[in-house]
Amino acid sequence: VARMIMAGYEFLGKQPFNNIYFTGIVRDEIGRKMSKQFGNSPDPLELIADYGADGVRMGIMLAAPAGNDIFFDKKLCENGRNFCNKIWNAFRLVKGWEVDPAIEQPESSRKAVEWFSAKLSEAIAEINDSFEKFRISEALMTAYRLFRDEFSSWYLEMVKPDYQKPIDRAGYEATISFFDSLLRLLHPFMPFITEELWQHLAPRREGESIMYASMPQASAPDTAILADMETVKEIINGIRGVRAQRNIPSRDALQLNIIGADIPMQAVAIRLGNLSGIATVSEKDPAAASFMVGTTEFNIPLLNNMDVEAELAKLTKELDYLRGFKTSVEKKLSNERFVSNAPAAVVEAERKKLSDATTKIEAIEQTIAALKA
Repeated sequence: VARMIMAGYEFLGKQPFNNIYFTGIVRDEIGRKMSKQFGNSPDPLELIADYGADGVRMGIMLAAPAGNDIFFDKKLCENGRNFCNKIWNAFRLVKGWEVDPAIEQPESSRKAVEWFSAKLSEAIAEINDSFEKFRISEALMTAYRLFRDEFSSWYLEMVKPDYQKPIDRAGYEATISFFDSLLRLLHPFMPFITEELWQHLAPRREGESIMYASMPQASAPDTAILADMETVKEIINGIRGVRAQRNIPSRDALQLNIIGADIPMQAVAIRLGNLSGIATVSEKDPAAASFMVGTTEFNIPLLNNMDVEAELAKLTKELDYLRGFKTSVEKKLSNERFVSNAPAAVVEAERKKLSDATTKIEAIEQTIAALKA
């Protein structure tokens, strides 16, 4: 590097470059430097045959934070191949939708478009910042999470039409536009699959390529809708947790009650949670399953979605355990030697355990009484 700088000043009279990017040493799974001597270097052509060129590229870049050594593992290439499959499956899903111009865009779809537009702008700004700082792997990770988590797991679920039904034109066109932007963001890392899908995403001119397409530009994101969507995500995760715990099928619609509050983007929450409705109530239904989002309590009435006898047996077993636990804590706190000699923090922790157990016991007793009524 020093010779190149001196040569630049000597022969051209100016500094030849402003930035230097150092790549780390590629090491194997146990930390040895890859070399011919150790025979631990994989054959790149075999890797490409197994995982695809884009999968291998992505796997290596995900393991290559700027300036650090690269610990190579074939599992990273497998992750890259799986991500390629996810992109391909999302493309097949979107291009398989039938568009009906006569359908009015649902409120949940309209809100989804507003939210993902803000999320895309936020991600573009992060990616641009990472590129300016030569943090290539961080830029890739941002684009990867944007597509895998936000676009595939949330946005497509919000806008996709019901089974064998068409989608509205506004929602479809917005989705195609977002897909186009995502392919452009991923193209520097995954050039082959992004070029292939971009060519089939919309009509292209002769010789047109994603390589010459400009990168999407960020606008000022709507921070309010981004925050609202994070709240909705927590609510949906709470609802899905209740379904999993109570073995309630996702096709069964549930009623969601909120204790003395309101939630944003209700149309989105109703669609993602498969809710029959959302209501604000003043007190909790004892026979309902509850969860917290921040300081707000939500509950889902379950009498129509549960085996009452099985639920009573489960609650009775939990109640017996909590009563025994409470008794053991009370004995410990009634021991004057323990209270006098133990650190204050330990004694306070035991008192909190007693308080929590008492609260849980009261809640379970109320639920059992409600189920038996």
